[in-house]
Amino acid sequence: MFFIEQMAEKRIREAMERGDFDNIKGKGRPLVYEDDSFVPPDLRMAYKILKNAGFLPPELQEGKEIRTAIDLLNGLTDEEERYRQVRKLNIMITKINLARKRPVNLEVNQLYYRKVAEKVRVYKNTKGAG
Repeated sequence: MFFIEQMAEKRIREAMERGDFDNIKGKGRPLVYEDDSFVPPDLRMAYKILKNAGFLPPELQEGKEIRTAIDLLNGLTDEEERYRQVRKLNIMITKINLARKRPVNLEVNQLYYRKVAEKVRVYKNTKGAG
């Protein structure tokens, strides 16, 4: 294997010296790496086609909706409305968790988690509870 690597490196150096890489599309720009390791292998091509057409896979769309709901929650000042929105957000997350084999990990970005935790207060029902 080491011999093959040396040969490949040698040919790459020779091509660079000849200028074979000078007119490559995207030269000087970073490569866009798409991590699709969480997508099942049999769905990768379909997801790539959908992505190129401007559609999101259901999992990503649901995550986007959750982040939007969290952002909207941050702007609420009415305690009752905030409480309703938190309940709605919890239902969304529970629904996604039940549909997936792995839970939604909102704690990956601790900023969202902290924002929600800071904004949520316990709402006490002062109306008759009976």
